[in-house]
Amino acid sequence: MSMSTTASTSDDLPPNVRSLVRRAKDLFEESFGSGAADDDERTSDLPPSCFYCASAPGRVNLIGEHTDYTGGYVLPLAIGYNTVCYGRGGVAKKKLSRAAAPLKSRIVSTTNDGDGSVVEFAASPSLAPSSGADRWANYVQGVVLQYLPDLEDDETFVLDMAIAGDVPLGSGLSSSASLEVATAVFLEGVMSRHEGGVAYSSRERSNVDDATMSLKEVKMERAVRCQRAENVFCDVPCGIMDQFVSSAGRRGRLLLIDCRSLDYHEVSAGSGEADGDDDAPVLVVANSNVAHDLGAGEYPVRVRQCGEATEILSGVDPRIRSLRDASPDDVDAAAASAGLGGVLFRRARHVVSENKRTVEAADALEKGDWETVGRLMNESHSSMRDDYEVSCDEIDVLVDAARGFDGVYGSRLTGGGFGGCTVTLVKKESSRGLINHLIREYEEKTGRKCTCFETSPGDGAKAISV
Repeated sequence: MSMSTTASTSDDLPPNVRSLVRRAKDLFEESFGSGAADDDERTSDLPPSCFYCASAPGRVNLIGEHTDYTGGYVLPLAIGYNTVCYGRGGVAKKKLSRAAAPLKSRIVSTTNDGDGSVVEFAASPSLAPSSGADRWANYVQGVVLQYLPDLEDDETFVLDMAIAGDVPLGSGLSSSASLEVATAVFLEGVMSRHEGGVAYSSRERSNVDDATMSLKEVKMERAVRCQRAENVFCDVPCGIMDQFVSSAGRRGRLLLIDCRSLDYHEVSAGSGEADGDDDAPVLVVANSNVAHDLGAGEYPVRVRQCGEATEILSGVDPRIRSLRDASPDDVDAAAASAGLGGVLFRRARHVVSENKRTVEAADALEKGDWETVGRLMNESHSSMRDDYEVSCDEIDVLVDAARGFDGVYGSRLTGGGFGGCTVTLVKKESSRGLINHLIREYEEKTGRKCTCFETSPGDGAKAISV
C-alpha cells in the first residue's frame, strides 16, 4: 500500500502546526545536522532526499469514559493540539556479519518528557523498553516494532527523527496517542518510498481474501497497532479510543466508536433542525494541571476490576463476554444472586450505564438537543466520581464551578481521570465568561492555576509535504 494519508502542504496547516514543524526541523538540525550530505554508515544507502513529516492530534472525549477497554462505546473528537515528527528515514538491509554493529535509529524530543537528549535504538524484535529519562521513547519504539513485520526478515528501519508537540502532558488529552500515531504516519511515509516494503503488507499477507485496504481500514489498523504498542511495550492497559480518534478524526465531526467491532459513525452537532445554527454551543476544556500517569497507580486496578466483574456476570449469563454485553438489569441481577457487590458492583454499574449514556448523547447531539447532552454529561461525571472513583478534588471544583455558570449545559471529567481536564458544553456567547469564571474560582478554591481553551472537532493524523 502506498502512503495511506494524503499529504498536506504548509499552507494548509493551522498556525500552531506550522510552528511545530519549524520547531521539529530546528531540533533535527541541532541534533543531527542538515542531513544534506551524510557519510554515516547508517544512512549511506538511503537516498539523500528521504525526509518525512507527520502530525497527529490529541483528543477530548465528550462522553464514554473507561468503556473502551471493555469493548464499549466512546464519543471523542480530535483537537487542535498536535505532535509533529520530522526527519529522515528508510529501510535498510541488516548487517549480516556477527562483528558488525546493528543499524540504529536516533530520535530526539524536547516535549513528551524528552530533554533534548538523543535516544538511539536498533529496530529489532528483541528491543527492550527504555527506562528512566528515556521512557518517553518507548511510545516511538513500540510503534516501530509494530511495523517491523511489514518488512522482509533481513530488513530494518533506520530513522533520524525529531519530535515537537503542544499537547499538554499528563492532562488527559492523549499526548501519548498523539505521539504514537504521528510516528505511525511517519513510518508509513518511509515505507511508501521503499521498493518491496509496503505498510500493512503483513496484514494483507495474513488475509489473502481481502488484500486491499480502504482508507477507513488503514486508519483503524493504524490505531490498533498504536494501541498494541502502548499495551505491550509501554505496559499501559489502555483501550483504543485515543489512538483511534487521533488517526481517524475529521473536522466538524465527533466519532461514535464501537470499541469491539472498531466501526465508527461520524456525528455532527446539530445535524437535525439546528444544523448550521450559529447559536450552537461550544466546548470549553479546563486543564486542572494535576498530572496523571496511566501506567501507574489506579488505572490498571480499574481494568482488573472490570475483568473481575465480568467474570461474575458471565457466570450468571454466559452471553456476557465483557461489560459491553451487560444491561443495568444484568448488573442488578448479579448483585442479587451472584455476590456482585461493593467496589465491583459500582465499577460495573458505571461502565454499563456509561455505554447507554454515550449512545444517547450521540443521538441527542445530531438532533441539536443540547439539554439532553448536558444532562448526560453531568450524569457521567457523577458516575465517574462516585462509582468509578477516578475524579479528584480539583476536577470536582472545576465541574461544580462550570455547572453553576449561566449558559452551561453540562460538564464532566474527560480522560482517564486522577487529574487532567474537564470538558464543558456551553452556549457560545457564554464561553469567554465561563473561562474567566473557571480561572478565578479554581485559583480561589485550590490555590492552583488552570488553563482553559475553547475547542471544536478537528482533523486526524496527516502526512505533511516537506
